[in-house]
Amino acid sequence: MFSRFIGNKAFYKSVVTLLIPIVIQQFITSFVSLLDNIMVGSLGTEAISAASIANQVMLVFILAVFGGMSGAGIYGAQFFGKGDTDGMRYTFRCKMYFGVLISAAAILVYLFFGESFIAAFLKGESNGGDLALTQRGGCDYLNIMLWGLPPFALVQVYAGTLREAGETRAPMFAGICAILTNLFGNWVLIFGHLGVPAMGVQGAAIATVVSRYVELLIVASHAHRHTDKYPFFAGAYKSLYVPGSLAMKILRTATPLLINEILWSLGMTFITQFYSSRGLNAVAALNINGTAWNLFSVIMMGMGSAVAIMVGQRLGAGKMEEARDVDRKLIFLTEVIHVIIGVSMVLAAPLVPRLYNVSEEVRDLTRQLLMIAGCALPIHSFAHVTYFTIRSGGRTVITFLFDAVYTWVIAVPLAFCLTRFTELTITQVYFCVQFVDILKVMIGLIMLKSDFWARNVVNEE
Repeated sequence: MFSRFIGNKAFYKSVVTLLIPIVIQQFITSFVSLLDNIMVGSLGTEAISAASIANQVMLVFILAVFGGMSGAGIYGAQFFGKGDTDGMRYTFRCKMYFGVLISAAAILVYLFFGESFIAAFLKGESNGGDLALTQRGGCDYLNIMLWGLPPFALVQVYAGTLREAGETRAPMFAGICAILTNLFGNWVLIFGHLGVPAMGVQGAAIATVVSRYVELLIVASHAHRHTDKYPFFAGAYKSLYVPGSLAMKILRTATPLLINEILWSLGMTFITQFYSSRGLNAVAALNINGTAWNLFSVIMMGMGSAVAIMVGQRLGAGKMEEARDVDRKLIFLTEVIHVIIGVSMVLAAPLVPRLYNVSEEVRDLTRQLLMIAGCALPIHSFAHVTYFTIRSGGRTVITFLFDAVYTWVIAVPLAFCLTRFTELTITQVYFCVQFVDILKVMIGLIMLKSDFWARNVVNEE
C-alpha cells in the first residue's frame, strides 16, 4: 500500500531535473528579496512598511497575470505532451494577448486609484511610525513600479511557454541575471554609491524595474535564438492568428483562473489590510514574515510547477493512469519535504528578525508569526499541489471554487471578524487564519480521491 506513494530512481531523477532550476531561481529571487527588505528596512519602519503596502497592492496584478497565463498554459503543457507545435504557437499568442491587456488595465487602475489603495492600509493606529510618511513613500514606490508591469507580464509569457516544454534552465538563468541586476541596483540606488544620490525606497523600485527589462531581454532572446529546439517560437509574430475554436476553449479555461487569481489576491490584500489595523508594527512584522515565508516556500512553489508540467504532459499524451500515479507520488513527496522545512522555519524564527533594523516589538512579533507559519507550512503545501493537480486537467471552475471562493467564504470573513470584533492580538488572529486551511485540506483530499480531475483537454471537441 505504502509503495504506491514512492517512486523509482527514474521518477525522482525526472522530478529533480525539472525542479532544481525552478527552485534555484525562486530561492535566489526570495533570498535577494530578503536582502532587498533588509536594505529598505535599514531606512526604518516607515520605509519597509511603504514598500510592503505597495507590493501588496501590486499583488493583484501579478496574480492576474499568472491566472491569465495559466489557462493557456494548461493547453501548452498538453499540446507539448501531444507533440503539437502549432498548438504550442497558438497558446503562446494567447498568452501574449492576455499579458498586454492585463498590463494596460493594471496601469490605468493604479494611475487613477493607486493612492487610494495605499491609504486604505493606513487607517488604523499609527502605533510605531509616521502614517503620512509611509503613505508618501508607498505612492512613490508604486508609481515607479508601473513601468515594470509590461516586462513582467511578457517574461511570464516566454518563461511559462519554455517551462511547459520542459525547459527550466533558460528561465532560471534569466531570473538569476535579473536578480543580480536588482541587487546591484539596490546597493547603488538605495544608499547612493558610485556617485549616484541616495534615493531610498524610490531607488529600490527603480532597481526592480530595470531588472525586469533585463530578464525579458534574456529570456526572449534565448527563445528566438533556439527555434530548432523550440519550433513553436518560429514565426510566432508573423501572424497574430489563433483559431477561433481554440481561443474560445482557452478563454473558457482561463477566465475562471483569471477571476480566481484576482479574487484570491484581493482576498489576501483585504486580509493584510485587516491585519494592518493593528498598526505599523504589525505591517512591518508581516512584511518580514512574508519575505521569509517566500524563502522557505520555494520548493512548494516548484512542486506546484512540477505537478502542472509532469501531470499535464501525461494527460495530453492520453496516459491517464500514469498521470494519477505521478500526481500521487509528487503530493506525498511534497508533504514529506515540507514537514522538514516547516520544522526548520520554526527553528529559524528567532534569528530572522535580527537581520532587520526594526524595534524589539517588531522583532518579537515577527518571531511569533514565523513560528506559526512554519507549523502551517505542510497544510499550505498540500493545498497548493492539490490546486495544481485539479488545474492540470482543465477543471478550472473547480479550482476557482477551491481557491478564491474558499478564501472569500472562510478566510476573509474570519480575518475581518477577528480584527474588528475581538481583542485578539495580531499573532492570535494570524494563527486562526493560517490554520483554518485545515478545512481546505480535507476538501482537497476528497477531490483527489475522486480522480475527476484527470482529463485530456486538447483532444476534446
